[in-house]
Amino acid sequence: MVNARLLYWSLPKRVGMKNKIKSWLLTIAMCTPFSVVIGEELVTELSLYDAIKLAQANDPWLTGSEYKQNKLDAMSVAAGQLPDPVVSLGVANIASDTFSFNQEPMTQLKVGVTQMMSRGKTRSLKTAQMSLLANEQPFLRSTRLSMMASEVGQLWLDTYKVQESIRLIEQERPLFEQLVDLVEVGYGSGLGQRRQHDLIRAQLELTRLTDRLTQLNQVRALKSAQLNEFISADYDMLSPVHNPSFDVSTQLPVISLLDESLVFSQQEDSSKTLMSYLLLHPAIQAVDVQIAAEEKGVELAQQQYKPKWGINASYGYRGDAENHMSRADLFSVGVTFDLPLFTKNRQDQTVKAAVSSVAEKETQKTQLLRQMMSAFIAEKSQLLKLMERKKLYVESILPQMSQQTEAVINAYTNDQGDFAEVVRAKIAELNAQIDTLDITVNMVKTKLKLNYLLEGRKQTVSKAAINLELNHE
Repeated sequence: MVNARLLYWSLPKRVGMKNKIKSWLLTIAMCTPFSVVIGEELVTELSLYDAIKLAQANDPWLTGSEYKQNKLDAMSVAAGQLPDPVVSLGVANIASDTFSFNQEPMTQLKVGVTQMMSRGKTRSLKTAQMSLLANEQPFLRSTRLSMMASEVGQLWLDTYKVQESIRLIEQERPLFEQLVDLVEVGYGSGLGQRRQHDLIRAQLELTRLTDRLTQLNQVRALKSAQLNEFISADYDMLSPVHNPSFDVSTQLPVISLLDESLVFSQQEDSSKTLMSYLLLHPAIQAVDVQIAAEEKGVELAQQQYKPKWGINASYGYRGDAENHMSRADLFSVGVTFDLPLFTKNRQDQTVKAAVSSVAEKETQKTQLLRQMMSAFIAEKSQLLKLMERKKLYVESILPQMSQQTEAVINAYTNDQGDFAEVVRAKIAELNAQIDTLDITVNMVKTKLKLNYLLEGRKQTVSKAAINLELNHE
């Protein structure tokens, strides 16, 4: 950046103080464009990619999901096993008068075992249901990873926007400080009441810039703290990025849409393509698994109409008679079962509840699909409008702002304009640059949201690759 103070003192001495100030303003207009300048690389910079990877690596929910899957896998194995057999041991039919083991022929030492069976296919159905619930967890983790990429990306971009706004304002702040100095010099040289008004105006705008920087730094600290919540390794802040005031990368990442043709397409069949992607979205697939598990629940409820069987066997040892005659031991075997005769208020209602659970999950799926479809349409429209605004700013507003600033300065140098107009033009140009930054960042944020909704396209590509390999074989 050209040093404006050196430019000022390098002006010819024969030029009057008032003309010096005007010439200095023209020099600023030519040498200091309002643009986002990439500053020197900081020691600690966090890129968007690194922020997402850190958040995903340090997310305790993912670890908890793996534990839950292990739990459900273990429960599926346990659900397929028979109940433990019941062993009975006792002395039967002993004489109550003498308690002699050999007195009565029916006295025996009896050992029995009973094994109960499950109703119908209850065990296999419970195993299948638990396995389905376990298989839901990978889809939930995939959804979580995609959602975190979007949410952490939003926070990173918010931090980036505030950081670059601060950088832009701080880049232009020295010019306003030098402007105040020069107006003070002019006022001290006795240029009149007008110079006093210009001095107050310049000092006011500098103060407002300072307040604006304070507000932006406040927002920056908040966004950095929110981002640090995701990327910290533990509660003791073991993450390499533990300072809530860390800087993010000064380079805005380029985000490519997973399917640009779908986003920018106006064809009627685009809705079918979108629906095919949404049906393969991990969040929808997780609901599909829940529906399948609830359908197993219906089959489980239907098993209550079948009897519950049990097998029992016992062995009775008898002692010899008092005359020493040997007695044969006794062996018994039998079955037990219940009869579900009164099913109206138990079995029928259980099946009805299970069927309603399936319908409830299907309704949740329909609602989620509608929400995702609506969100895609809204984000697509948002992106298209942002692109229009970006084009308008780059091609029209920013050049016109620059021309306006130059025209105001020219008018002021010819004693046809007001100093306040010069300051307002500079502030307006600065605001236009910040607005352009805001639009650009919002475009990237919208692309992240669209990519989350189009996550199912990855599954489509994977299936197409598998089919291609199978056809090749």
